[in-house]
Amino acid sequence: MRALTNALTQQRLHHAYLFTGTRGVGKTTLARIIAKALNCEIGITAEPCGKCAPCVEIDAGRFVDLIELDAASNTQVDNMRDLLENALYAPTTGRFKVYIIDEVHMLSRSAFNAMLKTLEEPPGHVKFILATTDPQKIPVTVLSRCLQFNLKRIPQPQIKAQLKKVLELEDVACEDEALTLLARAAHGSMRDSLSLLDQAIAHGGGRVEQQAVRAMLGSVEQEYLHDILSALTKRDGAAMLAVADRMAERSLSFEIALQELATFLHRIALAQMVPDAVAADDPQHVVIAAFAAELGAEEIQLLYQIALHGRQDIGLAPDDYAGFTMTLMRMLAFMPEGGSLRPERPAAAESKAPVRASPPPDSKKKPADGDWNALVSRLPLAGMERMLAHNCELVAWHDGAIELRVPHAQRHLVERAYQNRLKLALEQHLGTGVRLEISVGAVGGNTLAAVQERENQQRQSEAAAAIDGDPFVRELIEQLDARVLSSTIKPVP
Repeated sequence: MRALTNALTQQRLHHAYLFTGTRGVGKTTLARIIAKALNCEIGITAEPCGKCAPCVEIDAGRFVDLIELDAASNTQVDNMRDLLENALYAPTTGRFKVYIIDEVHMLSRSAFNAMLKTLEEPPGHVKFILATTDPQKIPVTVLSRCLQFNLKRIPQPQIKAQLKKVLELEDVACEDEALTLLARAAHGSMRDSLSLLDQAIAHGGGRVEQQAVRAMLGSVEQEYLHDILSALTKRDGAAMLAVADRMAERSLSFEIALQELATFLHRIALAQMVPDAVAADDPQHVVIAAFAAELGAEEIQLLYQIALHGRQDIGLAPDDYAGFTMTLMRMLAFMPEGGSLRPERPAAAESKAPVRASPPPDSKKKPADGDWNALVSRLPLAGMERMLAHNCELVAWHDGAIELRVPHAQRHLVERAYQNRLKLALEQHLGTGVRLEISVGAVGGNTLAAVQERENQQRQSEAAAAIDGDPFVRELIEQLDARVLSSTIKPVP
C-alpha cells in the first residue's frame, strides 16, 4: 500500500479507487481507513488520528458524508442514479464525500453506464472506492478510470499473530497450536479467522485449545497423511482403508483430509524440485524429504491432481467416506508398478553388493566415533530406510549386534519395514548376519543428517559472505540501491 500512502502524503489524489481480492482480506476496512484519511480534522494524511469527530463517526458508521452501498442488493440503475444525483451536492460536514460500493461487479450494465458518466467528469469533492472479489466482471471502461489495488491473501503467521493479540485483549487462554490450526483454516481471510475464533471460544468453553479446535474443524493430523502415503508407496490398499476407517471413527472431515493431502503433496514437490523451499527447522522437514526421495516427480503430480479432483467431486459421492476412499483407490490404481516413475538414482545406489562379500577387517568391532556415518555413506540405501540411517547415532556395536538411536523428532522413521530394509543392506554390505536394535531418545547431534546439515549451513554462510564482500556487489548496493536476495545465493558445488 506504499502507493496509497505516498498519494495521501503528497495529496496526489485520484477520484476513484478499486480494491480487489478474495473475501475477508480487508477491502472494505481499507476503504473506511481511506475515508478517515481524507476527512481527518488534522488534514489529508496517511495516518488519521482516529480521535477527531470524523474519524470516530466513520468508525461508528454514522458519518453523513460516507455512503456505503452493497451492490449485491442494489443492482438496479435507479439506485445508482439516486446515489449519483446526491453526489453533486457538497459534503455536509466532511472534506470529501466518499462512496464505498462493495461487490461492485454485481451492478447491472445500465447501472455501470450511469456510474461511468460520473467517473468521466467527477465532482472535485467526491471520491469513489469500489471493492470486488471478481474484477473480470467489471466493464473495461470503468476499470480504466480507477486506480486498482489487488489485496492478497493474508499470510498465516500474520493471521495467527492477530488472533493471539485479540485473545490477549479479551483475556482468553489459548494454545499456540490451536491458533495455527485456525489461521490455516481461514485460508488468508482475516474475517473468516475471527469467525472461527468465536466458534472456537464457544466450542472450548471459554478457552482455545488444540484438541477442541481440531474437533471443531475436523482437522486431519499429519500422521494420517503420512500413513496414507506410506501405504500407497507399498501398494497396500488394505492399509490405506484402515487409515480411512480410523479417521471415520474420529469423525474427521474427509474433504479437509483431501485438501491437506494436496497441500502435503505440494510441499513434497517443492522439496524435491527446490530443496530450500522447505526450511530445515520445519517440523515436517525430515518426513517431507523422505517422501521426496521415495516418490517420483510424475507420481507426485499425479497424486496431487487426483487429490484435487477427489475434493471437488466428494459432494457428488454417495457419502464422504465413499468419495474419500474412492480417491485413495484411484491413487492406488494409477500408481505405476515397480516404481518406474521414481527419481533416477546413481548406478551405485541401484546395484546390490554380493551377499557373501568379504567384510572389512574391523567390521565386527565397535567403530570409533563417526565410523557409523562413514559406513552409512557407503550403503546402497534409498527412500525411507536411507532417511532412517541418516538420522541414527551409533550407541553400541558388538558380537554382530548394532544398537542405534534416533531423536524424538524423527521417531516416525522407526518403522519395522524401514528397519528391515536397513538391516538387509547392512548384512549385504558386511557379508554377515546383523542384529539391529533402534531406540528413540536423546542424541548428541552427530547423525549423518545433522553433520550434513551443519556442512550445508557452513557452505551457505561462506557463499553469502563471499557475495557480501564482493566489490562489484557492494558498488551496486551503494550506488544503485540494489539489494541481494539471500534466497538466490547458492554455494558452488
